[in-house]
Amino acid sequence: MRDHADGEWRIALRSGSMLAAAVGVGRFVFTPILPLMQSQVGLSAQLGAAMASANYVGYLLGAIAAMIMPILGRNALAVRVSAVSVVASLALMPVTTSAPVWIILRGVAGAGAAVMFVAAASTVLSGVSHRSRHLVGWAYGGVGAGIALSGVSVLLVSSIGDWRAAWVAATLLAALLSVLGWNLVGIASASSTARVDASRVHRPHRWFVPLVFAYFLEGVGYIIAGTFLVAAVATAVPGQLGKTTWIVVGLAAIPSCALWAWLSGKASHPTLLTVALTLQAIGIVVAALNLGAAGAILAAVLFGGTFMGVTTLALDAGRHLQVPTAVAVLSAVYAVGQAIGPVAVAPLLTGGFHTALLAAGGIVTLSAIGALLLRIRFPHDHRAANSPTPEPQPAVPR
Repeated sequence: MRDHADGEWRIALRSGSMLAAAVGVGRFVFTPILPLMQSQVGLSAQLGAAMASANYVGYLLGAIAAMIMPILGRNALAVRVSAVSVVASLALMPVTTSAPVWIILRGVAGAGAAVMFVAAASTVLSGVSHRSRHLVGWAYGGVGAGIALSGVSVLLVSSIGDWRAAWVAATLLAALLSVLGWNLVGIASASSTARVDASRVHRPHRWFVPLVFAYFLEGVGYIIAGTFLVAAVATAVPGQLGKTTWIVVGLAAIPSCALWAWLSGKASHPTLLTVALTLQAIGIVVAALNLGAAGAILAAVLFGGTFMGVTTLALDAGRHLQVPTAVAVLSAVYAVGQAIGPVAVAPLLTGGFHTALLAAGGIVTLSAIGALLLRIRFPHDHRAANSPTPEPQPAVPR
């Protein structure tokens, strides 16, 4: 029993490290580096949006590939190649000032991050027993840890170096986190017990459709804030506080996934999704209103405390509905939303970031309404999801 518990902790730790490298650094380090590139190389808001969208298009392609070819998420070589591609794309960012090359590199980082995310999320969902379900939340908290660590590294490096040094620091951080998660797929296969019972795998519920729609809207809205929140706050709150906003986002995200996972044992997924999305929408709007230091901190806490919690709840809701392809399908539609978001608000960026953030808050509000409607017909019987007996695995298992 002790060895099994230790194995579950190792799965959670390595999944968290992989998520930190893929999403916390590989995807989101661009957020705190964006203001540096704007001030030091004249990067326009429109080019920043294009680079962000390229990352999300790459993520979409990677998620679709993992959905079509599940072997990508359970093959150690494929996951490691993806990790190397993310690290290499970060390393190449400071060696050029070519906008097309930057866009391509951000796309490569997105594709690799998607495979790493699907592998880590699927592994921890299928490799952790019901008794240790809180470990899933802590594993997803790796994204917050990656955000906080990358924010700290960029803040420290920017005081002694330029935007190039920030990308170098991000490269080293992503490499270290990837090494910590290097044996993720192998250790999960060795440590977790087989829990597949074909007789218990149900057809996908029709309630999965509104879940997908709400999660798509969240992808559109949250990524606008995830891309431009720091830049918007930095213009309204100059100095160190504006630069540390992203660190606050990461620190708030670390425990949030475990908290939302724990709450899911007390209330239904749709109820919690509605609450989390509403709080997130409020945080995004607060960031757009230029409310000073207090507003910046409140926005960072509300955004950081919910965006990965929404992911935790949505993926677990898919498991609750016993949809075999839940992780890959939800990741794909989320990626579609992310690819659309920055491009959709690009015309709103000419006067700053605040109108775009207001639009993002409205989109996340619509997502919250979708989650509220989902609650009406959602099967609230938790016995299938919370039973200690064998559970169905997602489409991209160990």
